This record gives sequence, C-alpha cells and structure tokens, in this order.
Amino acid sequence: MIDLRHSLGAIEIERDVVRVAGPDAVAYLQGQLSQDVEDLDVGSTALSFLLAPTGKVDAWLRVTRRRGDELVLDVDGGHGEAVLGRLRRFLLRTKADVDPLAWRAVALRGPGAEAAAREAAGDGDAGLAVPALWPGVEGVDLLGPDVVAPPGVQPADGAAYESLRVRAGVPALGAELTDATIPAEAGQAVVDASVDFTKGCFTGQELVARIDSRGGHVPRRIRGILVPGGAPAAADAVVIDGKEVGRVTSVAPHPEGGTVALGIVARAVEPPVAAEVTTAGGPVPATVVDLPIGG
Repeated sequence: MIDLRHSLGAIEIERDVVRVAGPDAVAYLQGQLSQDVEDLDVGSTALSFLLAPTGKVDAWLRVTRRRGDELVLDVDGGHGEAVLGRLRRFLLRTKADVDPLAWRAVALRGPGAEAAAREAAGDGDAGLAVPALWPGVEGVDLLGPDVVAPPGVQPADGAAYESLRVRAGVPALGAELTDATIPAEAGQAVVDASVDFTKGCFTGQELVARIDSRGGHVPRRIRGILVPGGAPAAADAVVIDGKEVGRVTSVAPHPEGGTVALGIVARAVEPPVAAEVTTAGGPVPATVVDLPIGG
C-alpha cells in the first residue's frame, strides 16, 4: 500500500454530483448552505454543510461556482439523492433547476497532485478539477462525464485512500456524519472550513450559531484512534478505565503497520489517552489521539 501523504497516486472514487443553475441559483443556495455562496468567486470551491431545520447534518459537501448562475455540489457517493431531495423540497417559486449530473470522479492525492490536475485539465465545460480540501494533504478531485487518471500517475487502491482520509480526520457521510450529527461534533476545523458566521440566515443556522457562541462545546466529537494490533471494525466500543466512551466509525490500515481509525468519543476524553477497543476477537490496546494524525 502506498502512502498518499508522501507519494502521488490516483484512484476512482464515488462522488455524487448535483448542478444548481438559474437566475436564483446563488440566492437560493445562500439560504440553504452554511457557506457564503454569494462571496464565492467563479472557479472557486468551498466546503459546506447542508442542514435540516433542526441543525442536524443532511449532507457535508463541496460547492463550486462554475459560472455566475451555475454551481456544482459534490458529495460522498450514495448521498446525492438525499441532497437532491433536500434542495428540491424548498425550491418553490425559485428560478433555479436542481439536477443530478452523471459524472465520474478520480482522486489525485499526494505531492504533485495539483500539477497533475493542471496537466489533465481540458475543456472547462467537460468537467472540473476540484481541490480536495483535506487538512495537510495535497489533493485534487477530477469530476466529469469521462474523467480518467492522468498518464504517468501511479494507481492507488481504496485502502490507501481511506488510510489518508482517516489520518487527515476527514469525516464521511454514513460513518462519522449521520442525520443525528450536529456540525460541532465534526470538530472545530471542519466547522471553521464549512460555516460562515457572518453571512445571513441559512437553514439550521440557529443551533450552529448557539453552540458556537458557547465555545463549541458538545457532548461528543470525532477523534483519531491508533490500534497497533488486532482487527477493529466500525461500531466497536472504545473503552477507558472499564467505561465505554465512544464507538469506532471508520477503520483503515496505517502505512507503518497497525490500524488507524476514527471514532465518536465523549468530550471528557482528552487526547492522547490510552484506551481499549472491544473487537470481535477481544479487547485490544489503543490510543485516542487528536486530529489530524501525523505520519
């Protein structure tokens, strides 16, 4: 397995893509997304939450302003239909269309990803080269109907991609982020990158703003977990001093051996701290750590 933090690789990934276009597209998304869409320059990309009125997470996505009145949203594979349904639900009397795009995605990760993406870029109407926006990682995702890995870039596998995602502390929908998640549980870095507190109102803003005004304190949050041995799995319990303090949500191999994981852990747990993970084969030693995870 190559380490995509130190070596460039390409892998086809699953991303669902939604196009929002029309005279009211920007104004509509400004009221739906946590990011300041009106301030987004043409060709620029930003992370954003799409929230339920209660402030819970409907989706975490990237928004790219393709043209003045056209924006492209891309989200973890399997969650595009939910984004479509959520955006169309409040579209009444709005001059904008919300439609899926049958696009593919190729992820470039590692040193040289940006240069490789520039070399691969062709006609801008054929697709997009979107920054990954992963902490401490050089990365670009190529989105389009017929995108392929640039020539000369070595192929990577899913394990290498997932290992880098976990170490970078990037949450995934359906794993770290569900319809029971509130944005602050994803961590302050994710909130800072995805929420603009100076823009006008957006759906779900009240809960997000209230928690932020109180210092971002929530009962649980995403943490990193290092497991030198054993075979942890998603949903395994994280235990400290005989008490369950959280659950594993994502698991991947570490390039130097052992396992690296993400988990939802109680706020009272202050990393780094020794713990155990209760695997199917019995409890194994682990360490709960801050994100992102180095190495």
